[in-house]
Amino acid sequence: MPRPWNVIDTVATPDGVLELRQAGDRDFLILHDGAVLMSSVHHRSEDALANRALPSIASVLRPRVLVSGLGLGYTLRAALDALPSGASVVVAELNPEVVRWCRGPVSVVCGNVLGDKRVEVVVGDVLQVIAKAAKAGTPFDAILIDLYLGPDGDTRDRARGDNHPLYGLVSLQRMWEALTPGGVVGVWGEKPDPRFLERMEVVGFTTDPIFSSKKGPRNVVYVGRRAKTARHARGASR
Repeated sequence: MPRPWNVIDTVATPDGVLELRQAGDRDFLILHDGAVLMSSVHHRSEDALANRALPSIASVLRPRVLVSGLGLGYTLRAALDALPSGASVVVAELNPEVVRWCRGPVSVVCGNVLGDKRVEVVVGDVLQVIAKAAKAGTPFDAILIDLYLGPDGDTRDRARGDNHPLYGLVSLQRMWEALTPGGVVGVWGEKPDPRFLERMEVVGFTTDPIFSSKKGPRNVVYVGRRAKTARHARGASR
């Protein structure tokens, strides 16, 4: 008999209602306005986001990595497992409630990821973190974007295309500028979007084939690499 999903917490945010549900000791869901965003049952694509992107910076002794957002902590957990002890990981999460959940009831599913000494939590907009890194000359070796909606999240986002505030040309250029030469960006998405790959390539990233999960929701992972030789990003106006 299926275990019931009990509501642990409900929080109203500017973007809608977030809800944390739990079944048994270790199964959790995060919902947004009633739609499931993250699940402890299906998280292969979140794991793949870190596992496909980070091997390309394996030679960096003290890599600096940005993860956004936090969710149930699976992308961060996979990143920490792949990174050396000298790494530093900045986690940008827009909602403080999600941070609170990961420090509290959800910590059991991902080994208390926020208790890792390599992790710094920033509650705020990831675009501001990226812009600050680019402007201050403190780039990241890897940027992992794992948000509620990917590049093909809904009709409105698809219509924005090149001008999308996060997945458009200007923001992709900011990511390029916020990476070290040889750095990598990984982006979680709902389903393959060839136009997003084209935008990555226009900006200057070399892209990998899209990963698609075979079980559970058919989510995808995009990976783009910045060339090790220094050059300017191209294709996006400031």
